[in-house]
Amino acid sequence: MKLTLIRATLTVASLFLFSAARGGTGGRVTHTFNGDMTLDQAVQLALKQNPDVLRAFQQIELTRGQVIEVRSAGLPHVILNASYNQEAPGLLQGPGESPVTAAQLTGVSGVTQQMAQQLASTLNAASASAASTALGDIDKSWIVTVQATQVLYAGGAVQAGNKIAKFTDDTSYFGLRNTVDQTIDTVRQQFYTVLLDRALIKVQEEALQLLADELKDQQNRFEAGTVPRFNVLQAEVALENQRPILIAARNAYTISMITLSRTLGLDPGPQGNPTFHAVGELAVHERPLGLRNAIELGIERRPFLKVQRLAILIQKEQIKVALAGYKPQFNANAGYELRNSELTSKLDDTVNGWFFGVVGQWNIFDGFETYGKVKMARANLETARITYEDSIHQVELEVQQAYANLQTARETIRSGQKTVEQALEALRLAKERLAAGAGVQLDVLNAQVQLTTAESTELQARANYNTALAEFDRVTATDTVYAETFDDPLTHHGKKKGLPAVPANPQDNSKKKVK
Repeated sequence: MKLTLIRATLTVASLFLFSAARGGTGGRVTHTFNGDMTLDQAVQLALKQNPDVLRAFQQIELTRGQVIEVRSAGLPHVILNASYNQEAPGLLQGPGESPVTAAQLTGVSGVTQQMAQQLASTLNAASASAASTALGDIDKSWIVTVQATQVLYAGGAVQAGNKIAKFTDDTSYFGLRNTVDQTIDTVRQQFYTVLLDRALIKVQEEALQLLADELKDQQNRFEAGTVPRFNVLQAEVALENQRPILIAARNAYTISMITLSRTLGLDPGPQGNPTFHAVGELAVHERPLGLRNAIELGIERRPFLKVQRLAILIQKEQIKVALAGYKPQFNANAGYELRNSELTSKLDDTVNGWFFGVVGQWNIFDGFETYGKVKMARANLETARITYEDSIHQVELEVQQAYANLQTARETIRSGQKTVEQALEALRLAKERLAAGAGVQLDVLNAQVQLTTAESTELQARANYNTALAEFDRVTATDTVYAETFDDPLTHHGKKKGLPAVPANPQDNSKKKVK
């Protein structure tokens, strides 16, 4: 099963994923699925409706907004400011002026207290009138300004920020790919669990039918007087002991169906149970890929490793951002201003004109703040390198474990097939011996139990092989093929950024297209 996701540009990918996430152009998610469902249909449905995939898509949208926000630092900013003010006439009093008091006039010869109060009132009124006339009653003002600012030099912080935004953008896409791979792996494992649980129900039903036939045979023999009542009781006990096992198998099948339905983003059916029927078989398909090639392929193609590589590149740029604190910064501004004249009280009497300027700033000493930021950035870079190296070892371990599980399951299948053949033959011989009077009923019951166990073990081994194969495809990133037209940190930045290089595998179809 090969699934292809193509990202040509950010817009095309967004439209593609939005359409997929919404189940088509109708804009409404399909929450139900009726009828037979194949594994491929289950995977396609999960890619459209699984909450983890939808969240990963929204993370891309969030990152896209962050990229736009970061890039805005290097673009001009245009601001329109407007204001209108009006003041009370009493606030227009000229500087240094103060009202005349009656006490100041009382000492004048011939001026009584009452005359001083009247004279002070008259003088203050005349002063206010004169000030009002001198200022032209200018108690209203307005201004409109259009101003543009542009960063001329920021010590390299703007360029580094743009690169960080680009790396973060690619990180979100690799994160989506990692989520897709994990979702496919989960769907496959849960789908195989459904097939296994349903097959185990059939095995338990066949075992129950065998015990029912044995009970009937013993009842006929008891009625014929050839066997004692004890044989009938043994057959009845064995039959009743088998029923809880069948009930448990049916319950396990129901739970596995509900679990798969949850992963596919489906709503419960009218009766509370899923309305689809999983179609498939627990077939065994070989993977002709050696362990060493599998490890190399996993290191080269795993999306989460590419996220780790991008994290190293991001931390490199963060150091440049921190170092910009040691350098000067220059900003340019220019604009146009329109306002009312300060020489008249008429609001429509305006003055206007342009202005421009350059502002520079250089922190000569900032209390070692920049030094601390650089130190932290370099520590984060080393942490990212250590995390990346550890992640490589983690991938190697995951591939080795998946490969070993495949080998174990394959050998268990071969052993289980032989055991089933032997159990069938043992059951046939036990029945013939009992019929000939040379055997006992317990031999038949034991042979039936052993056959059921052998069939269940063989089915479990097949399911284990398929789930191990799904995990193997995930850890080697061979289950999905992507046509990449954006920067792969392994192939594009490996040499000039000092990242560990991994040789390309000829079987890898996800190799980045050269622009």
